[in-house]
Amino acid sequence: METTRFSSIEAKSIQYWILLSALGLAALIGYLSAHHMDVEGHHITGMSNQIIWGFPHVIAIFLIVAASGALNVASISSVFGKYDYKPLARLSALLAIALLVGGLVILVLDLGRPDRLIVAMTIYNFKSIFAWNIFLYTGFIIITGIYLWMMMERKMNKFTKPAGFLAFIWRLILTTGTGSIFGFLVARQAYDAAIMAPMFIIMSFAFGLAVFILVLQASYAWTHRSLGDAMLDKLRKLLGIFVSAILYFVIAKHLTNLYATEHHGIEAFILLNGGIYTFLFWGVQIVVGSLIPLALVFIKPMSQCRNCLSIASVLVIIGGLAQLYVIIVGGQAYPLDMFPGYEVSSSFFDGVVAEYSPSIWEILLGIGGISIALLIVTVSVAVLDFLPESLSDKALKLDTAKAS
Repeated sequence: METTRFSSIEAKSIQYWILLSALGLAALIGYLSAHHMDVEGHHITGMSNQIIWGFPHVIAIFLIVAASGALNVASISSVFGKYDYKPLARLSALLAIALLVGGLVILVLDLGRPDRLIVAMTIYNFKSIFAWNIFLYTGFIIITGIYLWMMMERKMNKFTKPAGFLAFIWRLILTTGTGSIFGFLVARQAYDAAIMAPMFIIMSFAFGLAVFILVLQASYAWTHRSLGDAMLDKLRKLLGIFVSAILYFVIAKHLTNLYATEHHGIEAFILLNGGIYTFLFWGVQIVVGSLIPLALVFIKPMSQCRNCLSIASVLVIIGGLAQLYVIIVGGQAYPLDMFPGYEVSSSFFDGVVAEYSPSIWEILLGIGGISIALLIVTVSVAVLDFLPESLSDKALKLDTAKAS
């Protein structure tokens, strides 16, 4: 028998309704921005024939990748038998669904005409990873929803572990598919790498956990519930491990590219003379998004500070957005090497580094997608019992002992 008691939050405070209204307004503005881009046309965005995936795609892919990672907390409990994470499993699954929905909304609204989604859902080219993603994304929502039902319905608790295992395997496949979008694009020197798939998996672990930590801390602070140091310490160590793993994959990817002559151009562009992309790589992704968070979570006394964990999580998210911006936009900005060994120039900007600056409409659409994800979580925790009434150190020890 579990000792953890779950309950919904009180949705009567003025602070709750202010938060709900702010998220709803941001989501509405995001939709209106997408509608404005549809009506006025592609030319009002910062995108072009060279940069076809812009800032909205950076936010969307971040949310999709983070959705897979947010489920990691639940997987640690049901798949790997770490019962001290079990009280967090419901919130973990809810956040995973919410983040994926937010990311997919951005992608649908950025199609130019949202009705094109009907074509994507009815006509499939199974040689394209995009066709497979239709099944991967919808399957993730369905499987995670079933997993969540198994956890919340007492009669179905005995099926939680197999459902959790299926969700764990599916999310690995989903993130592999997302990374393979870039890994399979052999025409782009910045993308053509098999390491993209496993790198996106470890990126999902860090980004999703960072979002989960912030949502968890905010939920318990605003509802005045007890959140013990023991649980936060476990999440802190996990975050440090995942950020370290991202650094390893980034180093391995660039060292591998530097070994191959065909990738020397793109490596020089990203690492040395790429302007904003070089700054984002070294200044934001590496320093702000990796080294500073590692110091905050591993070096005392910062590692014993709750606010430092929150700051580290925010910095990991900022670094993650910078990393995806460099991968997605920077990879497109670098000119295609259509004739290796020759210099190419034409009136169609061949051989020229493409320019891109996100428009306010793209930024608002991205913020709208994030707001939809948070809106789903905000409403859900007030309607259903997702949050444990207490995550104090004492309650955590009692529940772990009972479960084991």
